[in-house]
Amino acid sequence: MNAPPASWRQPRKSNAGVGFSDRDYNRDEYDRSNGFQLRLPQSATTALILINVVLWATDSLLFPDDSPRAHRLMDFLQLDWETWRHPLSHPFQWWQFFTCGFAHGSFMHLFSNMLELFFLGKFVEQAYGTKEFTRFYLSALVVGSIGWAVLLHIGLALGFVADDQRVLLGASGAISGVVMLFVLNFPQAKLMLLFPPIPIKAWVIGVFLIGMNVFGVFEGRDPNQQGPQVAYSVHLFGIAFAAIYFLRGWNLGAFFSWFRMPRLPQRPAFRIHNPDKDDEPTDLRAEVDRILEKIHLSGESSLTKKERRTLEEASREFQRRNRGGN
Repeated sequence: MNAPPASWRQPRKSNAGVGFSDRDYNRDEYDRSNGFQLRLPQSATTALILINVVLWATDSLLFPDDSPRAHRLMDFLQLDWETWRHPLSHPFQWWQFFTCGFAHGSFMHLFSNMLELFFLGKFVEQAYGTKEFTRFYLSALVVGSIGWAVLLHIGLALGFVADDQRVLLGASGAISGVVMLFVLNFPQAKLMLLFPPIPIKAWVIGVFLIGMNVFGVFEGRDPNQQGPQVAYSVHLFGIAFAAIYFLRGWNLGAFFSWFRMPRLPQRPAFRIHNPDKDDEPTDLRAEVDRILEKIHLSGESSLTKKERRTLEEASREFQRRNRGGN
């Protein structure tokens, strides 16, 4: 798939007001000087893909198909109605509404989901921020799982649910939500399909995604398909959640903040008075930060006489403080 143009991405946050050592260009040089460092993924999209791949690979290596305990890890993570009969009424099993989104039935099942997340998730993450994107993804996952359980309960009561439709696993509910959120934010973006390899606008993908899943729900079980059936209802719940989230302009960070425990009042800490440091004008430090960034962007020749005097004043103040500390 092709990426949307750079003009559609969120602008980078300004570095104004931060110290010289905190700026991107200075921090990058410091990091390079320390050589290779093993770090956790900074992108939620990358982290989610990594978690899903690691879990599937662990299950395949420790519990292969020819083992008596085949796919024991995936069985543990999936939402299994047949085992618990009615998971909605078993609170001690509610964690499966979350973990089933990290279980996959086959390599192709995993590959197709992670491929969509890889191509589109990073743009949605850039638009909403890493934390809000993570909250949206996990919320869409849980909403889809609970919606599936409710519909399954209704279907069992009416007698039109097949035996192999009583197990839920896969991230497709959350992935469908991410795809729809991309479509709503970038409807005119051109995406390159894999099969066939032709460009197509995002809004067309959105219409096709909705239509395909609505048709799948009403068509029912495919007698020619072997193994577990596609959970079209989970896709639709993810799509609906994304549409409501976008149209209502929700902020899940503000919503989840309601459930935080109130902080106890803290006693003020003792503070040691340092005349040299405390008497240093805050405005001078801020002005020096601004001038240093201007030098980095435009060169020293771009400074005015006033800005040069400010740097000289700051240099004298720094030398005075150093002499006083010796």
